[in-house]
Amino acid sequence: MDIDPLERGPQDACGVFGVWAPGEEVSKLTYFGLYALQHRGQESAGIALSDGERIVVYKDMGLVSQVFNEATLESLKGHLAIGHCRYSTTGSPVWENAQPTFYSAREGGLALGHNGNLINTPELAAMLPSDQLSATTDTEVLTSLLAVNPDRTTEEAAMELLPLVKGAFSLVFMDEDTLYAARDPQGIRPLVLGRLDSGWVVASETAALDIVGATVVREVEPGELLVINADGVSSRRFAPAEPKGCLFEYVYLARPDTTIAGRNVNSTRVEVGRRLAKEHPAEADIVIPVPESGTPAAVGYAEGSGIPFAQGLVKNSYVGRTFIQPSQTLRQLGIRLKLNPLREVIAGKRLVVVDDSIVRGNTQRALVRMLREAGAAEVHVRISSPPVMWPCYYGIDFATKAELIAGNLSTEEIRRSIDADSLAFITLDELVSATEVRKDRLCRACFDGVYPVEVDEDSRGKYLLEKSCGTPRSVSLPTSAQ
Repeated sequence: MDIDPLERGPQDACGVFGVWAPGEEVSKLTYFGLYALQHRGQESAGIALSDGERIVVYKDMGLVSQVFNEATLESLKGHLAIGHCRYSTTGSPVWENAQPTFYSAREGGLALGHNGNLINTPELAAMLPSDQLSATTDTEVLTSLLAVNPDRTTEEAAMELLPLVKGAFSLVFMDEDTLYAARDPQGIRPLVLGRLDSGWVVASETAALDIVGATVVREVEPGELLVINADGVSSRRFAPAEPKGCLFEYVYLARPDTTIAGRNVNSTRVEVGRRLAKEHPAEADIVIPVPESGTPAAVGYAEGSGIPFAQGLVKNSYVGRTFIQPSQTLRQLGIRLKLNPLREVIAGKRLVVVDDSIVRGNTQRALVRMLREAGAAEVHVRISSPPVMWPCYYGIDFATKAELIAGNLSTEEIRRSIDADSLAFITLDELVSATEVRKDRLCRACFDGVYPVEVDEDSRGKYLLEKSCGTPRSVSLPTSAQ
């Protein structure tokens, strides 16, 4: 999207954040936590907050900074909150599907935020009473099932339900008094616990703990439920751990300043670049990254190859999501809202261009064309991940296999398609080795087609629940709900 606003790259499901901190401005802590997680979802944002007596949910479409302002945050008082920034992997990108979801339960309510994607959603939806079958996201189904039984406490309901849930889920949820966090038995999506002077924080990434001044305690274990309230933090296990953390988090999804499984993501990406240089050397004058996600690997490639590193592309950091899409005519003219080449650096040079991944190939094709027009003598493309050949059903909205260029073409065919002088991908084994995590403890399905949790064909699809409820909803509703 840096080159073409209509070319969508890999999208993660969401970012989640939760805080229990009496005496603190938890609404602002949650806001800043979501701000740090904005890269994980840019469609909608929301905060649920409790003062011990009632839960208030405020959410809307847009970026975190567009949904919340100082006055709104000042009005949200309490000691306990959860927050969510969303990219839709199940259900349409409309207000009703924004999170946290809320359900009136027992003598109060329950709010929930979800990062990941479930693969047995129809089976779970069938467990709901017939008058509650209007849910169009897997998250709504979870929220309703946790809250539907008035004879169960939230903790009891969670311990009963979570063993039945299949797929990827890192959850934060809350009732009026207690914060809960849970992670699926495979631990596919990340979730970490942090300590504040006055309380506790859970978040999708350690970078969100850093921004609110929390100390990292540990990762939430796969198959673990955390319960956080005035009694402190307690842990319960609802399923045996079978770790299969997402390998693509290291490639693209996570912030470079985040730590996963004890390994800094930026350090991993630099090491991947070094290994890529050893595996696939090139005769070139400079190494340039595709900013920002390609930069660490490009630094590593330059170190590993001895070829000088240079910034050959300038990124306009002030262009966010654009709501004014260029017409086809403007796109054909080569409109570039975010990236522009530095001709003085590029002209006459043999380039190694390092990017994180190739999904459809349109971005790389436009990039190579741009660099050639700027005077590049040769363009050698190096990719710091293996070919993405298989779709993800656990929370990354990749294209279908038919749309994935590497799922249909060989590396040489892709090279010709994007018009590069050479093209090479790092091997899967080298990428895994750079993470310092055992291969059998990583989900590599998008690269090798080995899915750690079997996916039934009928449970696939972003709009699978909406199909049973009619067309995707697009009703505009108020931004605050209680």
